[in-house]
Order: sequence, then structure tokens, then C-alpha cells
Amino acid sequence: MSAEPSTKTIDADQIIEWDSEYVLGTYSREPVVFVRGSGARLWDSEGREYLDFLAGISVASVGHCHPHVARAISAQASTLMHVSNLYHNALQPELAKRLCELTGMDRVFFGNSGAEANEAAIKIARKWAKQYRGPDCHEIITFKGSFHGRTLATVTATANPKYQEPFTPLPGGFRYLEVGDVEALDEAITDKTAAVMIEPIQGESGVRPVPPSFLHAVRALCDEAGCLLILDEVQCGMGRTGRFLASQVAGVRGDIVTLAKAIASGIPMGACLVRGSAACTLVPGDHGSTFGGQPLACAAALATLDVLESEKLIDNAATVGAQFMSDLQALADRIPGTIKEVRGLGLMVGVELATPTAKAVKARLMEKQIIVNAVGDTVLRFLPPLMVTSADCQRVVDALGHVLGQIQATG
Repeated sequence: MSAEPSTKTIDADQIIEWDSEYVLGTYSREPVVFVRGSGARLWDSEGREYLDFLAGISVASVGHCHPHVARAISAQASTLMHVSNLYHNALQPELAKRLCELTGMDRVFFGNSGAEANEAAIKIARKWAKQYRGPDCHEIITFKGSFHGRTLATVTATANPKYQEPFTPLPGGFRYLEVGDVEALDEAITDKTAAVMIEPIQGESGVRPVPPSFLHAVRALCDEAGCLLILDEVQCGMGRTGRFLASQVAGVRGDIVTLAKAIASGIPMGACLVRGSAACTLVPGDHGSTFGGQPLACAAALATLDVLESEKLIDNAATVGAQFMSDLQALADRIPGTIKEVRGLGLMVGVELATPTAKAVKARLMEKQIIVNAVGDTVLRFLPPLMVTSADCQRVVDALGHVLGQIQATG
């Protein structure tokens, strides 16, 4: 007998109190409890509607609770949610095939998050390097401003002391460089270098696109040295930039590409895509994941890919995103002294403010029931669902202009 849907009233104060008492304090949460979502909208426990320009930090790419994705999850949940990776399931190979066809990669390892996908990438690179470049080859070069995850290895790969210092001593074998310094990279790559790991767009440091010329230089130096190029597309992949991969915009191919966040519309999944000799590096016993590539997550991911294609959402990200950035730049020109820079690609957009008021602006937009993200003190980050409309973007631009004008007027 199926259970009736719960009709109990949500007591937001009680939820927030329980969270404070029983949940580890790893998040600084807004005092709001969201209970429903549809498309680019969320509703809180009081029934207020919000325009979501964060999408769960680049997760709800096809919109919240898309009917096709919800039906696929429901159907799979009543058929088979999980089976051990000791056995085949009907969906994992199909999803791997589609991802390889979209990216030009050869094989896929499935995990549950971006950090796990990057862990797999690091392990593959190190084992491959020992086989092909020598037993002492193990170093991974990453870049300042990066973010690769919060496991011990991926937080070490993340070249930011803020995330690292509480957890020292860190694993060895990582080197950090500045984005754009080709000469320094050339000098840093040695016979101990297993791979260079880079995000085509650095999201957590304020939506900072890596110049295509530098990505090409990284690719060329990796080829010259015979080491691997790992492209972390956890945040910028899955169509957000107007191409399936952000690296495809620049015309650069990685040897390893990592995806997560939007891949399964909120059902936990990460994917490490590999090509060439590196795709044959891991053997049974080297790596694994209890839940990685399980049927429920694969069903959600396959349905997400269906929607991206059938509704042409990647094209929408390109066209609507370009107009959004143009309108934000026009706003910057209209209210001088408020916006220092508008940057990004597709619907991955950062607005760097001229003053350290990002958190205040985010809070005032929240009061207007518009959800955005503040990165540090000066950058606003916009990562809306890829199905947002020009009208949605215009509402955000208008609200931002009003808030910036107020802040400027009050000093």
C-alpha cells in the first residue's frame, strides 16, 4: 500500500534549530527552508517564490524537477535502484557510451561527486605515469585559484591555503603555478610530472576563464613532455558554456576530463572520462565505488542528457548567456563605479564589483527573491538553469541595477 503524500506544515524555525543542533556545522546556511522547485523557480516553507540563478551551484541545469528526469527517476526507483558493481547493470554502459560520444573520450569511471571524479583522475595519472614515465613520476601540477574538491588529495590539489591549512600535513606530490605563465609551466614540468590539472574556468575563485591561448600552451607542453592533461569540468561542463565541455570552446582535448554537478540533475554522480593509453591503466582492484554508476543515478543522467538535447539547452546557454553578459556590461556602463568587470562564458557568469559589497548585494537580491552567490567580498556568481529565458535574465539585471544604485547612493 502506497503512503499518502505528507501534508504536515513545515516549521522552518524547528528545521533550522534541528540543523544547528544535530548537523555538523560545515555550512553557513541562509535562514530559509526550500521545499519545492520547478524550472528556474524555488519555493520556501512560507510559500514565497524565488528566481534561482545558482541552480544548486551549477547542478539543476535542466531546471528543478524536470518532468522527464523525474519520471525516469521514479520509473527506475520502482525497478532497480542499486546493484553492486560486481555485476553489470543495464544503464551504466549506455551512459558511458553517450558521454564518450559527446566528449571524444574512450572510457568512463563513475563515482558520486566531483571530488571523487578528481580523485580517480589523480590515481589514474599517477599509475599511468609510473608505467609510462618511470617509477619516480608522480607529481601533479595545478594552478592558484583552482578548486578540485574537499577530500584530502583534492584539497591538496586545490591551490588555496584557506582550504588546506586546517588539514595539514597534506599529501605530497603537488606543485602550484599561476594561470597564464607559460614559461613557469615549461620550467615546472620535469621527468617527475605525471599530469597538469586545470579548470577551463575557475569557478570558486570568481568565474575566471582561463585564456584559450594558455590552454593550448598547456596542451602543447604536456604533449612535448609526454605527461597527461586533466581538465576539471565539474562546474563548467555539461553544456553550461554553450558547448558540452568548456574546453571544446577553446578547441583543447584533455587526456582525462572530470564531470559532476549537473550530470544527473541532483542525484549524486561524478564521472572521470579517460582516453588513450590512460584509459587502460586501472584494473580490477585498483579503484572502485559502492554507489558509482548505480542504476538510479544513471537513469537520472541519461534523462538529463535527453533534455539537454531535445530542448536545445546548450544552444540556449550560449545565446541567452551572451545577451545576459551584454546586459550586465551595459549596466556597468550605466552606473559607473559599481561594476569592475563582467566575465564568463555561456551561463557561467561572474560580476566583479568595484567595492567589497558582494555579500550585501547578494543579501538584498535575496530579499527580492532572487538567488545568486557571492564569491569572496567582490564577486557575484550566476549559474542559473540552462533553460532560463531572456526575461528571467532581465529581471536579474534590473534588480541588480536597483540594488547597486541604492548602495552607491548610501555610500
